[in-house]
Amino acid sequence: MQDMKTLASLLRQLEDQLVVCMRCGMCQSVCPVFAETGREADVARGKLALLDGLLQEMFKDPTGVQDRLSRCLLCGACAANCPSGVKVLDIFIKARAVIANYMGLSALKKIIFHRLLAQPELFDRLLEWGSRLQGVFVKPVDELLGTSCARFVSPFGNRHFKALDSEPFHRLVPSLDTPPGASGYKVGLFIGCIIDKVLPRIGNAALHVLEHHGTGLFIPEKLGCCGIPALSSGDTATFNKLVRHNLAALDPQDFDYLLTACATCTSTIKKLWPTMAEELGQEELKRATSLAGKTLDISQFLVEKLGVQPKLAEETGEKLLITYHDPCHLKKSLGIAAQPRMVVQANSAYRFKEMQEADKCCGCGGSFTLQHYDLSAAIGRHKRDNIVNSGCSAVATSCPACMLQISDMLSKEGDRVQIRHAIEIYAESLDTK
Repeated sequence: MQDMKTLASLLRQLEDQLVVCMRCGMCQSVCPVFAETGREADVARGKLALLDGLLQEMFKDPTGVQDRLSRCLLCGACAANCPSGVKVLDIFIKARAVIANYMGLSALKKIIFHRLLAQPELFDRLLEWGSRLQGVFVKPVDELLGTSCARFVSPFGNRHFKALDSEPFHRLVPSLDTPPGASGYKVGLFIGCIIDKVLPRIGNAALHVLEHHGTGLFIPEKLGCCGIPALSSGDTATFNKLVRHNLAALDPQDFDYLLTACATCTSTIKKLWPTMAEELGQEELKRATSLAGKTLDISQFLVEKLGVQPKLAEETGEKLLITYHDPCHLKKSLGIAAQPRMVVQANSAYRFKEMQEADKCCGCGGSFTLQHYDLSAAIGRHKRDNIVNSGCSAVATSCPACMLQISDMLSKEGDRVQIRHAIEIYAESLDTK
């Protein structure tokens, strides 16, 4: 718990940003949580009104304030559609830090963030052991989607989830440092936790694609989490520690661009490392800012730097219909939407079809789905309906967390729809040449 002087400073930063909100209510029309509950307290305007008197509310009902702040996906829909340009996500993240510093983290979050996430090597080892033992507790439930469910009563409810992979990406590729090839570029690759431990096939597809295009690759040993799980829970200490850990391994001079295949990692590195890691020294901040400027989603790099373009599907033969789900952190936060679609359409074996509300949040929101699963699933079912109603046999996206959420929704309904990363779809086209 921080001292009151520090808390007062954080509150003043919030007050400077809160005055911009006009309480117009535009955020109501785009908030996926409000669409489900209809509660003013669940929309950005209601939360901002709460924060106006945060100091008083924090003393009167700190648990109530914390619960209301947690009922937000951090999807960015409100910020993207705000006519006043209120930096809603920045405000909510800082407010969560204020309340977490005042109340302290729960015992479980202290263990997860301080003891595990903040120590990448220990975190990796424990999850590797977990992958070997998980068969006792989980059982496969859908072969097409690769989902499992709990064998016994589970604290995670009745969700269908992706089990840990038996061989994480960091074991397959501990590190890499190759010179530029035909493309003339050398890129760093930030894998991210879910790809590393649950979906290493995405990392393999990324390597295949980049090597095909003659791109030099740099992957340092022992990268950690980007830090967003801790930051979104208000744990700025763990976030700062992870940013510093990763900065020590990533020198911007070692590559032309830093790529990720995770929308959340991309957004975090570009927007939050330079602005939210407040304990960074001058040189560390300089490096974080430089990295932010070099960070691109992998589809953005392929289209804008390597010139990957859609291909017309051949009229002969039956084509698989595929659609695309826009991750919130990619489209709403970074404005990246056309590029992943172009990457998907570069595989002529598929015929592309837009689903309705392709950019509507899938309901995951990281820790939101753990804390508010019923609400998360209700939002997710709308996404599932739009995917199924498109008539497509596959849905692509650019966020591994979205893949987990959509897999859960499709699997529980028994839908025969594959969920793939955009880079996997493109990689397939290279294998057929």
